[in-house]
Amino acid sequence: MLARRDHSRAELSRKLARYVRDDAELEEVNRVLAELDRNGLLSDERFAHALARSRAQRFGDARIRYDLRRFGVADDLSAATLAALSGTEVSRADLVRSKRFAALPSSAAERAKQTRFLQSRGFSLEAIGQVLRGRIDPH
Repeated sequence: MLARRDHSRAELSRKLARYVRDDAELEEVNRVLAELDRNGLLSDERFAHALARSRAQRFGDARIRYDLRRFGVADDLSAATLAALSGTEVSRADLVRSKRFAALPSSAAERAKQTRFLQSRGFSLEAIGQVLRGRIDPH
């Protein structure tokens, strides 16, 4: 499973639990996971950074945080991973918006449409507001 992509420890444990028949096998799975972790073959930190990097160009912080939690990554690691993303949420939201829409909204209906789109991608209302007002700070 690790040959294809990184997994979080919790995700890999859930996948392997399907094949466990008794407590002795469960202990063996936990021992193997600990060994993989010690040898650097299984790393929640590496998994979190890879997932966040791959989703950062399409999604906002809320969606990435949700996905990390869904895969069993600890909240403190999720926060550190989001802080380490290149580019701010505002700049990423502007990039996503500009790929979907040609121009900033000119009417209330268009503004609502773009707001709903960015919200569905997990961007914060603060970031959306800055983008739709054209106040993008590149830092």
